[in-house]
Amino acid sequence: MDTIAAISTAMGEAGIGIVRMSGKESLSIASSVFKGKTIENLKEAVNRRLTYGQIYDPEDETVVDEVLIVYMKKPQTYTREDIVEIYCHGGVIAVKKILEILLKNGARLAEPGEFTKRAFLNGRLDLSQAEAVIDLIKAKTDKSYSVSLNQLEGSLSIKVNEIRNILLNMLAHIEVSIDFPEEDVEEVTYDELLKDSQKVLEEIDKLLSTAERGKILREGLNTVILGKPNVGKSSLLNAILRENRAIVTDIPGTTRDIIEEYVNIEGIPLKIIDTAGIRDTEDLVEKLGVDRAKNVVEKADLIIAVFDASRSLTKEDEDIINIVKEKRSIVLLNKTDLPNEYDVEELSNYIPDKKIISTSIANGEGIEELEKTIVDMFYSGEVELSGEAIVTNMRHTDMLNRARKNIIDVISGIEMNVPLDCIEVDVKNCWNYLGEISGETVSEDILDKIFSEFCIGK
Repeated sequence: MDTIAAISTAMGEAGIGIVRMSGKESLSIASSVFKGKTIENLKEAVNRRLTYGQIYDPEDETVVDEVLIVYMKKPQTYTREDIVEIYCHGGVIAVKKILEILLKNGARLAEPGEFTKRAFLNGRLDLSQAEAVIDLIKAKTDKSYSVSLNQLEGSLSIKVNEIRNILLNMLAHIEVSIDFPEEDVEEVTYDELLKDSQKVLEEIDKLLSTAERGKILREGLNTVILGKPNVGKSSLLNAILRENRAIVTDIPGTTRDIIEEYVNIEGIPLKIIDTAGIRDTEDLVEKLGVDRAKNVVEKADLIIAVFDASRSLTKEDEDIINIVKEKRSIVLLNKTDLPNEYDVEELSNYIPDKKIISTSIANGEGIEELEKTIVDMFYSGEVELSGEAIVTNMRHTDMLNRARKNIIDVISGIEMNVPLDCIEVDVKNCWNYLGEISGETVSEDILDKIFSEFCIGK
């Protein structure tokens, strides 16, 4: 493989910036642009030891920056290739100039995720571990970080490989029965196959049962605040965020577009969305906001529906009630500090299966109960996540569902006593789908798509 280079730190002012190279020419390229203060040539540097010196442009001998540089010899590196990392002053100019000099002297600009892709291709990480790297970078809470770290350390890979080993054993039994029918082992094999198939199904279902929780930890709980104008939606957003993020006035229709923010509630990352008030309006801009609000509701994992206890029920409220009935929701009856036009009991008659919380958002009442309700809804009875295999990736969920369908077909085939060569097809398909999670049977197109989501320096 050729030698790649990229900036590995975020652009902007900082104490240091890091430029990274990986490939067989890394040391040679770095040596051609580095002047050491204590050694004459970088090739004399001790493996994995920082060396102080200057990066210069060989064309005109001008010094670019004072740096610390380290050479890491393969295979004990992130990519299992030779790696050189240059630690320069932070900021936009220094790292860009150093990268340009490396590219002029033989390196190629890395593609998004190419360092991690090389780690996968060189066998340092399997595919699920490689995907955990980007999850670590994007983690929004300590809990989502912990789950990603467990996956990086192989928790999911180990569990998937355990299931694949059962399937491999099944395939061996099937092939023995097909190749040596005169040994009369078919009856025993069917019994063993059924037992193993049921075990595979059980283990796949265990993993799939974590998928919703894992998706929330990875992507955030898509939470929409819904209500008619001036019921306290923006005040609720501000109260949850503990800051004045949204403009709050007594004028209905102040919020005309959706506002998105992330907040951490006991390890649950909430992607919380404040929407325009649901009502009929002739104002074109506000109407666009209302239409957007209705669109985001369709994709919501959770709706927090806010009603105004100080006003009687309106048509807009009834429309919102109809939406709430069909979605996972928590209902807030707000402004309970004012004279009430209707109460919790009346509202519960319309939506009897929904949790209703009396609140006075202006006075900070009911916010803690709301947060506790969100936690209880999604993590009731949850055990500690340490070391547990959690499915956080939609691609993994898709492969598990496909594998599940195949193993159900295997069980049906065994129970109907269909020929073993037909059962073998479904067992192999199940084994292959699980292999796509770890990357053992994945296509190049899928690899390109996965690593394109990474930043260039990773």
